[in-house]
Amino acid sequence: MWGERAHHKHGHHHDNVGSRDRQPKFIADNYSSVDEVITALREAGLESSNLIFGIDFTKSNDWSGKHSFGGESLHAISRTPNPYEQAISIIGRTLSPFDDDNLIQCFGFGDVSTCDHSVFSFYEDYRPCCGFEEVLDRYKQMIPYLDLSGPTSFAPLIYAAISVVENSNYQHHVLVIIADGQVATSKSYSIVSPQEEATIQALIDASFYPLSIVMVGVGDGPWDEMQPADEGIPARAFYNFQFVNFTDIMSTSKDMEKKEAAFAFAALMEIPTQYKAAQGLLPPEDPSATN
Repeated sequence: MWGERAHHKHGHHHDNVGSRDRQPKFIADNYSSVDEVITALREAGLESSNLIFGIDFTKSNDWSGKHSFGGESLHAISRTPNPYEQAISIIGRTLSPFDDDNLIQCFGFGDVSTCDHSVFSFYEDYRPCCGFEEVLDRYKQMIPYLDLSGPTSFAPLIYAAISVVENSNYQHHVLVIIADGQVATSKSYSIVSPQEEATIQALIDASFYPLSIVMVGVGDGPWDEMQPADEGIPARAFYNFQFVNFTDIMSTSKDMEKKEAAFAFAALMEIPTQYKAAQGLLPPEDPSATN
């Protein structure tokens, strides 16, 4: 598990701020609509937040919907929204009330042009999308022209999100990574793969910025590497990473509105605490910043 391996490799430099024992105790089943989750986030102290989406275009999307999406590619475009479209819509609807300008930066990764070393912007001039509806429209426009590849690394995406935060005068952002697979691992449990190493370091670096990172797992998984990742990564200024299993939540027998609320809650429940923890972070280049 890359969180555990990270712990052994990096050592534990200092305690994370905003740890789970200080978090408000929300109960997921209390929410029957996205609107109720929005109210809960506001009552928990979230004032404003900007959204960044990172979308996984690795090759495994072609087959990891075998069980959870009727054998279709997870990026299949039809009358039925695919898991990426569903997740974008639910997250977008939940966070849009907290976003003053409604501008959403969107990046893709894992295709032939980026593999595990870079990202591409949904628009070549790096302009953001206006609202999650435009995110969905642009996503559907791009899909036919993308060649899926890999391997999976979240590091380039996390560093792209850090740049967005830097260029926004350090406003709080939520990076939502929607992906069908965990970070590429090495064959040996005791060895950290280059992609794991880069992603772990990126998460550590990102914790010194007002940036919350939510990974949404779509498709069949497996997700065994992701579950313990948050606790096992040391040296962060605050707990900045949350994993949520979209497939598990959306496959329950509840009605759709309750499932959407449960997913929004699971993905975003830690954001208010992270928002508060990040308020004390100063820009790294600020001469008054402390180490």
